[in-house]
Amino acid sequence: MIVTPILRRAKDLAPQLIDIRRRIHRHPEPGFEEFETAKLVCKVLDRLGIPYRAGMARTGVMAEAGQGKPIIALRADMDALPITERTGLPFASEVPGVMHACGHDAHTAALLGAAMLLTEMALPGGTVRLLFQPAEETADDEDKSGADRMVEAGAMNGVDAVVGQHNIPDQSPGTILVSPGPIMAATDMFEVVIHGRASHGAYPHRGVDAIVLAAQVVNAIQSIVARRIDPMEAGVVTVGTICGGRKANIIPERVELTGTLRSFDASVRQKLVDGVEDACRLTQWQAGDYELSLRKGHPATVNDPAMTSLVRRTALGLGLHVGEQKPAPVSEDFSLFSSLAPGAYFLVGAALDDDRPMRHAHNALFDLDERYLPIAAAMFAETARQYLLQAASQVAHCT
Repeated sequence: MIVTPILRRAKDLAPQLIDIRRRIHRHPEPGFEEFETAKLVCKVLDRLGIPYRAGMARTGVMAEAGQGKPIIALRADMDALPITERTGLPFASEVPGVMHACGHDAHTAALLGAAMLLTEMALPGGTVRLLFQPAEETADDEDKSGADRMVEAGAMNGVDAVVGQHNIPDQSPGTILVSPGPIMAATDMFEVVIHGRASHGAYPHRGVDAIVLAAQVVNAIQSIVARRIDPMEAGVVTVGTICGGRKANIIPERVELTGTLRSFDASVRQKLVDGVEDACRLTQWQAGDYELSLRKGHPATVNDPAMTSLVRRTALGLGLHVGEQKPAPVSEDFSLFSSLAPGAYFLVGAALDDDRPMRHAHNALFDLDERYLPIAAAMFAETARQYLLQAASQVAHCT
């Protein structure tokens, strides 16, 4: 990996970024409760002289470097997960049952690193907006995530482009993965209550067995992808819970199912929804009934081709290795930002360089290589700078 001047400066900042990351890691906070994390973010921004607005979406922070148009937004998530840490790290979580098991502590530190770099850069006209977002992993009592609430609070007002990134634990530091098009799935949730009629188990003909109905509904749901979706397209249907019955010799009158739908394409998304509805109707053909509740989740994350190209050029200009980002069926509320402005979401290598097994995200043993921090910071800052330079060049060419 060639070390360019910007990357070299980012590496000089590594001790500060590591300290920030470890302080956040030691004191993790769940979604919409990132009060101390936000205070730390504001403290660093104060030191840098970057103006900000705190308390967005309850605990979010929005800062701006530069002024005027265009505006490019850089986003990092701040929340932790309800997991008890088992890494044994000297800076392991001190909060019982809460852990930064997805690396959002590192994402926050990296965006603060980008802020440090931006204050040292000669930026052309325009604004770099820094979005420190709460609650990517969860939702509030109105089923809205941190991105929903940040958008409602004005985080994307006037934004012309938006960039986000995530660590990836199976790629070495210095590797950037990015591709155009859909790269993460839309996710919807469903809940079904199946109604039958209770009866003694010895007299099944006197009742309507909700468990038998549920079994048929589950089988029908699991055939949606196999028989309704083009084999060249992607869709996932998962029935995650089933609950019904109280005693071995009682035919139950009620069974509850819950599950998720995942898709990359809007038409496939609708076919999955329609398929679940049709599967539930089987209950009515056999003297039963159902109640179906569907909660629409975040749309698919779709990378804009021009923004993807910018990220790729930036990474190559920093001397980093660039690879293709394969679409993944996980969901990310960054899609709410990128649905409002051309966006790019990329992955930054963070694999540990030792003989320990890979520490996957959402795992009590999760950890990452902290060499990720200056690389992610440099990618954030330089992508923003290149975007503003490109915009200035286009204006000059037009005039």
